[in-house]
Amino acid sequence: MAFALVVGLGLSSCAATGAWDGDATQNSDSTQNSDSTQSSDATPGGAVTPSGSLPQAAPRTWTEPAAPSTWLEPQEPGAGEPGDTGEPGSTDESGAAQRPGSSATRGPGPAPAPGAVTVAQALEQIPTKGRAPKTGYARDEFGRGWKDPDRNGCDSRNDILGRDLSGKTYKPRTRECVVLTGTLADPYTGGSISFRRGSSTSMAVQIDHVVALSDAWQKGAQKLDADTRLRLANDPLNLLAVDGPTNSRKSDGDAATWLPPRKAYRCEYVARQSAVKLKYGLWMTPAEKAAISRVVASCPAQAIPAV
Repeated sequence: MAFALVVGLGLSSCAATGAWDGDATQNSDSTQNSDSTQSSDATPGGAVTPSGSLPQAAPRTWTEPAAPSTWLEPQEPGAGEPGDTGEPGSTDESGAAQRPGSSATRGPGPAPAPGAVTVAQALEQIPTKGRAPKTGYARDEFGRGWKDPDRNGCDSRNDILGRDLSGKTYKPRTRECVVLTGTLADPYTGGSISFRRGSSTSMAVQIDHVVALSDAWQKGAQKLDADTRLRLANDPLNLLAVDGPTNSRKSDGDAATWLPPRKAYRCEYVARQSAVKLKYGLWMTPAEKAAISRVVASCPAQAIPAV
């Protein structure tokens, strides 16, 4: 299934207090997860053109949002990346996951829409290099806590919970921002997960950075400016609500070391990773590209989400 997501869509793993719950525990790269506002060589900002070419544009200027509204309550503790704080939710994007019971494998699928960029085409435009040292990496290099780059009055973590969960209820007087309960059709496992907000329950659903932040750091993000890194950490294109334990097992792995256990979702997963790396001018290792190429061999028409 072709998977498309418009970047501007403002729809989870750190907080001011608590534990990180993003791209997981050891060497994890999860995003900060909280229930309140706060889980390269190339230039970011490439735009897709009808021809399939994605020229790079200069980074846009991002302005720090005003102080969070008083109706956003304090963050709650979660679990995740070492040194991070906040409620579960990282690694972290659409959650157009297939429902439980979907086929374990997928066929070639339909031809891409006119002007769509396939994963294979994107790989040709993404540089190939070795992994750089992790020296200097810290989660705070991508901004501390969840932010509100689209300035809709709701932090990125709650935007993603609101986007990816069904049957949601919201905390009163939060203008339908703070998600209290809901159900996730988990794209990584195919299971159905009940979400209930709370210090001991929120970890069941985490927000995954599809491209882990430490992986991004070692593949070009350390050369990006602070505003661009903040956008990367809060970009809905790079965020997915997923099963917490599965997200922890992913840690900060790339496609060469980790793929979703649900095979039916792998084409969409590597398509999203490719879109993020293309958009922000990040590179891939030879092993990473080889792994992605093996996945899309079964779905050659798979297009990347709109960047």
